[in-house]
Amino acid sequence: MNARAAPPPWLEVHRGDGPLIVSFPHTGIDIPADIEARLVSPWLSRKDADWWVHLLYDFVRSLGATTVRTALSRTVIDVNRDPSGASLYPGQATTELCPTTTFDGEPLYSAGAEPDGAEIARRRAMYFDPYHDAIAAELRRLRELHVKVVLYEAHSIRSLVPRLFAGELPNFNIGTNSGASCSPTLTAAIEAACSGRGFTQVTNGRFKGGWTTRHYGNPERDTHAVQMELACRGYMLEPAEPFSPNNWPSAYDPAKAATLRSALLSVMSACVAFATNPSGRVP
Repeated sequence: MNARAAPPPWLEVHRGDGPLIVSFPHTGIDIPADIEARLVSPWLSRKDADWWVHLLYDFVRSLGATTVRTALSRTVIDVNRDPSGASLYPGQATTELCPTTTFDGEPLYSAGAEPDGAEIARRRAMYFDPYHDAIAAELRRLRELHVKVVLYEAHSIRSLVPRLFAGELPNFNIGTNSGASCSPTLTAAIEAACSGRGFTQVTNGRFKGGWTTRHYGNPERDTHAVQMELACRGYMLEPAEPFSPNNWPSAYDPAKAATLRSALLSVMSACVAFATNPSGRVP
């Protein structure tokens, strides 16, 4: 995508001048009618969205951040998967570039209606490539303004998904591709910003960062990428009974989210401070 051209309607790009890009790859719920007609259930096809995450981080523009968001559901195409189809977590359960099941293993498509190779290639060209063209263009633009740039991937997931991980997920799941996608100084600053607030946290646990983090993170060239996977319980009600169209998603809860948002403000401020401090140290 040409950096000066208007993005397609489903792609939302807000340009700031700070050294920070925040990517929202999974908050969308839109599904083109021709794809939705092949799906088992409108609810199942949106069940695994990163619900309300773009609202949770709505303060980042005040920090000068650039934001890139797709309004499309991850069921259409997952812009945080390897476009080659290779698994990000070999040997572990996950979903595909064009998912055919939910996180819980429920089929998304009617029998025989799953996307074939040609359909996957079409969706990649229409949706995946423009999303990443936008990220790449914004990184180039900001690298002309700043010595260092941070790319932050904003995610969330239900606290309990037995097919994907055992037990209850920590509140903060920091992913840096096992230290390869960003400076350890930045990792330490993010960890510190998450600490002392009554939340649990882990770095490079079950979620080490998806394709975006791994693809763009290049600390030797001063492009630092990190993924934050939040447990949904930090900002919305997760029902105790089985999830259903009657109880999921629950509404965004500003009061419940307040403490988490305070921590996230510290996280994002640490990212900006890291990128603007010549020594790389965070005050």
